[in-house]
Amino acid sequence: MKTRVAVVYGGRSGEHEISLLSAESVIAAMNPDRYEVTRYLIDKEGHWSPRPILPEPGAHPAIDVVFPVLHGTFGEDGTMQGLFELADLPYVGANVLASAVSMDKDVMKRVCREQGLPVVDWLVLERDGDGDAAEAVAEKLQFPIFVKPANLGSSVGISKAHDLDELRAALKTAAEFDRKIVVERGIEGREFECAVLGNEHPAASVPCEILPSREFYDYEDKYELNLARTELPPNLAADEIAEMRRLAVECFKAVGCEGMGRVDFLREEATGKLYINEINTIPGFTSISMYPKMWEYTGIPYSQLIDRLIELALDRHEQKKATRFTR
Repeated sequence: MKTRVAVVYGGRSGEHEISLLSAESVIAAMNPDRYEVTRYLIDKEGHWSPRPILPEPGAHPAIDVVFPVLHGTFGEDGTMQGLFELADLPYVGANVLASAVSMDKDVMKRVCREQGLPVVDWLVLERDGDGDAAEAVAEKLQFPIFVKPANLGSSVGISKAHDLDELRAALKTAAEFDRKIVVERGIEGREFECAVLGNEHPAASVPCEILPSREFYDYEDKYELNLARTELPPNLAADEIAEMRRLAVECFKAVGCEGMGRVDFLREEATGKLYINEINTIPGFTSISMYPKMWEYTGIPYSQLIDRLIELALDRHEQKKATRFTR
């Protein structure tokens, strides 16, 4: 009997188009002899097609498991996961709390710091802050400075500022996408990614290095220019690769992640120190995305990766049945 998979994609975020590409890749990788796929497309206004998933247990007997392929706001931040919990449906990926924590770059850093994991120095600003926030930031952090919306992915709204004028413009850009803005000390060095897979006993893939065609790996470089390169495996010593894999798993565990996650790193050129940049709980699954490529290099082909993620979702849901919710 085929497993009936509801693929939910699109969504109300700046990463809508990336979600469409990821979903097509995921669906194409599913073995049609093993899975029966139903599409649930959410448009940019939040309307579902052909129908919404209802927050009611038993309302969807034709769904065995949900595979959310939603990047960013209203998909990767715990809101959609809350819907699946209310509907009592198994779903791929992180739960409500882990999704929300991982999505908020400030909270994620706080959790990692509490666990003794290395994160870059940062400040938090509100969109409607008083006075010249740029000058206050420049007094505390040295240029270059990265400015990011706290709750967005795929480098949407992120800028690198080299002086006060650029910093003011960067704060204005980030404020278009979020009320909460994260400002970080710029790290001059190299960028890496590492994929993590599992529930109670997660494992990390061989990492890869991202070689941007621009000053940093921004949205255009990721999805439009097609000029960025990757190096898999990365040109690093074996002990550094091992440490990156260890830190990726520790970050995954610190935020309470399950199923899948991609941890992004910065390696400072001057010191050789590794910093956890962020964790993505629904990493890209497009034809050029590194999460499936890293696992393929590590020994799990794309189609088997999809199988494993669905198995992890079903296993977690089965364990959840032992939990009492009423007296």
